Amino acid sequence: MFDLKKTAMVLAILSSMAGAVPACADDGIVRHSAGKFPIASSIEVPAGASTIYLSGMGAPVQDRKADPHTLAAYGDTQAQTYAALLRIQDELKKLGLGMGDVVQMHIYMAEDPKLGTLDFDGMMKAYTQFYGTDRQPDLPVRSAFGVAHLANPGWLVEIEVTAVRMPAK
Repeated sequence: MFDLKKTAMVLAILSSMAGAVPACADDGIVRHSAGKFPIASSIEVPAGASTIYLSGMGAPVQDRKADPHTLAAYGDTQAQTYAALLRIQDELKKLGLGMGDVVQMHIYMAEDPKLGTLDFDGMMKAYTQFYGTDRQPDLPVRSAFGVAHLANPGWLVEIEVTAVRMPAK
């Protein structure tokens, strides 16, 4: 006989576990959710995958009239993060990969002199245009670091990523 109380309890348990169930892509990569925050808490890459390390990239010059060693040439943290992620996307495309192949990301941020602090919110506004969307649900593990300075004095952001390529089936 159908027991409404037991059915409701089972549904409640299953729905509470939904966020804990790892997402396994068709390629065999398992991404464990970090909850509502748009990063993975951990990722499992199966044997046989190639690992690709991209060097740290900052934004290219946005304003060619500005001194290329100044903030004016590159924009604020949001603009720089977006531009750096576009560069990474382009580099991955040259390798036959996409942003969904990124499994790890390190974001190095310097203090925005106009704000007097790191602009984590600005970085996140740009980051979430690439990750955590219906277009790109495959989230990387990610760390964001505050650093004293970056190599280019006009940069507020430098991003490095690790991607994987699964063997052809």
